[in-house]
Amino acid sequence: MSRIGGKTVLITGGASGIGALMARRFVAEGAAHLVLWDIQVEAMERLAHDLAGGGVAVSTYLVDLADPERIRATVQEMNEAGIKVDMLVNNAGVVTGRPFVAHSPDDIARTMDVNALAPMYVAHAVLPGMIARGGGHIVNIASAAGLVSNPKMSVYCASKWAVIGWSDSLRIEMEQEATGVKVTTVMPYYIDTGMFQGVRSPVIPILRPDKVVDRIVAAIKTDRIVLRLPWIVNLLPLVRGLLPVRWFDLIGGRWLGVYHSMDDFQGRR
Repeated sequence: MSRIGGKTVLITGGASGIGALMARRFVAEGAAHLVLWDIQVEAMERLAHDLAGGGVAVSTYLVDLADPERIRATVQEMNEAGIKVDMLVNNAGVVTGRPFVAHSPDDIARTMDVNALAPMYVAHAVLPGMIARGGGHIVNIASAAGLVSNPKMSVYCASKWAVIGWSDSLRIEMEQEATGVKVTTVMPYYIDTGMFQGVRSPVIPILRPDKVVDRIVAAIKTDRIVLRLPWIVNLLPLVRGLLPVRWFDLIGGRWLGVYHSMDDFQGRR
């Protein structure tokens, strides 16, 4: 069982969305030190000001997660300040909602850098300390998009497929080596935070951010390996494995409306 009370928690993309909600929840759960990384400086500082009144230490760092050198330098700065990360929440993410052919090379690179490579770089930087101290917890916020293909989010899907494969491989390594480090992979459907503004989902419900945070915190406390939201997402690996591709296309595209969910995508403004 992972304890949040008294721990130092690092959240990437912690200034808004479920990152900010998780920050508030970790304070309520008794975290001793909250470390926020984001590029939204004003939002991050406002949140830090709000949280500081709750008796928790809050540190903020301007970090562009597409820059590996900035990640390395920030972790070094934290180490020099004596900040030892007990729990890492790889939450930051970006999406480009357009057909693949309309992506620019920069769109592709940034999506893969922030969504897929940054979680690996950050984990790689903080893991030695966790292992040396005999424990820790890494929470990787992937997506149900890592389980099913979807038009107008091909590169996003690719980035989340990568996170899921890496995250569970890391989990197995940590268990085999008896490091005491736990790994939880979270795969939510669309969350109503503004990141996917304009998305339509006639059958599968779009998730409420507060409910998602409740489930993530519960998963952390119980050292849950995989959390898929909502419950119907648990069926995706089985259904995809059993059905012919065209049958699955019929179910996902026509019946559930997933293949047209991004038709009116606008994104966060």
